[in-house]
Amino acid sequence: MLHKTRGIVLKTTDYGESSVIVQVFTEKLGLQSYIINGVKKPKAKISRNMLQPLHLLDMVVYHKAAGNVQRISELKTAPVLQTLPYDIIKSSMALFLNEVLYKSIKQQTADEHMFDFVFSAIEWLDHQTDGLANFHLLFLVKLTRYLGFYPDRYQVDNADYFDLKDGVFKQYKPDSILYLSPPHTQNFGSLLHSSFENLSSLKLSNDERRYLIAKLLEYYALHVEGFGNIRSHEILEEVLG
Repeated sequence: MLHKTRGIVLKTTDYGESSVIVQVFTEKLGLQSYIINGVKKPKAKISRNMLQPLHLLDMVVYHKAAGNVQRISELKTAPVLQTLPYDIIKSSMALFLNEVLYKSIKQQTADEHMFDFVFSAIEWLDHQTDGLANFHLLFLVKLTRYLGFYPDRYQVDNADYFDLKDGVFKQYKPDSILYLSPPHTQNFGSLLHSSFENLSSLKLSNDERRYLIAKLLEYYALHVEGFGNIRSHEILEEVLG
């Protein structure tokens, strides 16, 4: 059966001499794998450049409920990203966020709310010219809402600790070692109060940014099965200084 859907590229793997298998987070079908033949040929209808991490797609696809690998009837990049592939900061963020998304999104069923959030965030990043340094932090925080472990904001404004295991703010130190303490708790709270539109007003030092991203990845590892280690944030940290 044919389906029309938007998609977000997560991973492309070589298959044979001229084909690839691309994993796409789709709006209508969730996470799906598609085999595309001939993408490495000079006159390919679908080129490898169209399948870069976090590129946004309009697709018409064949879908079999029992199939592990599906096929594509039509594909085009829409909208075409204007700056993200060419700006070193944005492309480094895309590499990092792509790795997180690939390890976090597992369902082969539609989640249109999560899809809309990710799609819109990529568009925002592509168009934005300033206030980018903390984008990846806010993206990870907001994504937890759709993954099912968004922090409980009760006591966010008067707590000294954030319990990473339970996802709650506390006035007293948790029993485990998995927590944020002052001033990191307050900076994390400021992040929760932020939006993409006012992100430039959030002031964090490079050291604090590195600390929070490490703790956010720890938070993900606690709540996403099989999340493992993320390495691409080290490249991003070098780019951001």
